[in-house]
Amino acid sequence: MLLILVIAFVGLIVRCFCLQYFKNDHYTEICLNQLSYQQWQPQRGPIFDTRLRLLAASNRVQNIFADSHLIGDIENIKEASIQLSSVMDVGAHIICSEILDSKNPRYTKLFEDAALEQCQAAQKIRGVAVQTDYRRTYPMGSLMAHIVGFTSKDNHGLEGIELKFDEELRGTDSKNVFFADVRRRPIRLKEQNGILNDGVGIILTVDATIQQFVREELTKQYKEFEAESAMAIVANPKTGEILAMVSVPDYDPNNPLGTDPNNLRNRLVTDQFEPGSMIKPIVTAIALEKGAIRKDETIYCENGDYFGKSFGRINEYKNHRFGNLKIREILIKSSNIGMAKMGQKMGQETLYEGLKKFGFGELTGIELPGEVEGLLRPLSMWSGYSVTRIPYGYEINVTSMQMLRAYCILANGGRLVRPYLVKAVIDNKGEIVQMKRPMPPVGYIIKPEVAKWLINDALVGVVNERNDGGTGWRAKLDKWQVFGKTGTANIAKVGQKGYEDNSNIASFVAGAPAKDPAIVVLVSIRRPNGKLGKGDSGGAVASPVAGRIIERTLTYMGLAPTEKPKQVVAKKK
Repeated sequence: MLLILVIAFVGLIVRCFCLQYFKNDHYTEICLNQLSYQQWQPQRGPIFDTRLRLLAASNRVQNIFADSHLIGDIENIKEASIQLSSVMDVGAHIICSEILDSKNPRYTKLFEDAALEQCQAAQKIRGVAVQTDYRRTYPMGSLMAHIVGFTSKDNHGLEGIELKFDEELRGTDSKNVFFADVRRRPIRLKEQNGILNDGVGIILTVDATIQQFVREELTKQYKEFEAESAMAIVANPKTGEILAMVSVPDYDPNNPLGTDPNNLRNRLVTDQFEPGSMIKPIVTAIALEKGAIRKDETIYCENGDYFGKSFGRINEYKNHRFGNLKIREILIKSSNIGMAKMGQKMGQETLYEGLKKFGFGELTGIELPGEVEGLLRPLSMWSGYSVTRIPYGYEINVTSMQMLRAYCILANGGRLVRPYLVKAVIDNKGEIVQMKRPMPPVGYIIKPEVAKWLINDALVGVVNERNDGGTGWRAKLDKWQVFGKTGTANIAKVGQKGYEDNSNIASFVAGAPAKDPAIVVLVSIRRPNGKLGKGDSGGAVASPVAGRIIERTLTYMGLAPTEKPKQVVAKKK
């Protein structure tokens, strides 16, 4: 027995010597590569509206997963599945199949958002563990879908503010690397990569209550007119703050899978279109600013039929016939011929430079992904028709955001303004670390007296003077004086010349109170069904929506009713 013990002891010493001396490098290399990882995910920052109502949040959840290498052979996997079945109330065969069929045998997620008791029971099973994760939720659902956007399952922003500010919202993760035994159980820390920092929070300028007003009114009209799509924006013209932004059809950001991809895009910044008569006040402002016309000037509108070799035939909407019209009457009655002659008086260079100053053909810089520039062709590409077509809204493509900015410039007295959505950035302690408001506007695009005259005289007449041809009378309110301009533009054929039959974009842009505008509202409805017999123009379809939005918004804001300016009626000659 003593001899056997001595031989065993000697053999053990020899074996240890061989492992420590001859095999040292071999096992050291294996040991250094035998690692275990522990990754700590940051909490994605919240998103709030301007009154700190929660729009997006990441809630902590517990996920149960299995490591089949640690569980062992097939029999052990079956046994673990049976134990898990009693914990989670799911068939053992389902759990077993998920583990065996997993593409990653070291990590098979079995259950999400498990209860505390379930997690405690699962951790007692060999090879089964619990991982803390975060789930992104959107408490207001579809209401803010096109503004806030949504994220992927791995915490990356895919649309809206979530995408635009993905890096800031996501934060930074931390990863610990451990030396591990053969079963990947940590032995000691090897290194730590990164410092865990939760994402920042973002406060938007949008007010969820105003957003609800806009969505209710817009959706109602969109359905009533069986339209293809519809969009609306509300902004503060003095600051550029976006108070509401709605595009329908929309989607639920809590469950975006299976949604029609066309519903995911925010049409207010991604869709460009010919604006029609909405652009007429902007062109008029440029002509007045440059002295090409006078406010008291009279233009002969050819009784509805204007023809020239260099610019072709121009007709009025629905074949109206107008003779001599003052400038304000051209806007109130929305004369195409009057605007075409105004374009001729200005000339190409003046018109082009003026439109560029108003921001057409350029990004507005709104904090949303996918914004397009619209289309304002360089002068070298203008034809003889362009100077007469652009003034009444053709041969130029705009976005709703660009049109809104242009009217904000008129409403705030001609000053440059930049629309924006993000108000402030806050840290994970709730402290404001950065105010995102753009620098105050510097300089004027047009003279204040020109802007004031257009708003308080011409565009007020569009709403007030129904009997004199005002197209926006459906937006008229008792408590506040509304100004506005309708726009009805044909939709161009895709890949072909010409325009579709009976297909319009019906728009209306307005604001109130006219003397000191607190808000500007733009409503645009694409392809309303004219066969319903309710009309398909901007006045018939879009202006009632804008009026209701203005009334509900100003009431909510607590703005006192204002005295309407006296109506000025042009004398007919």
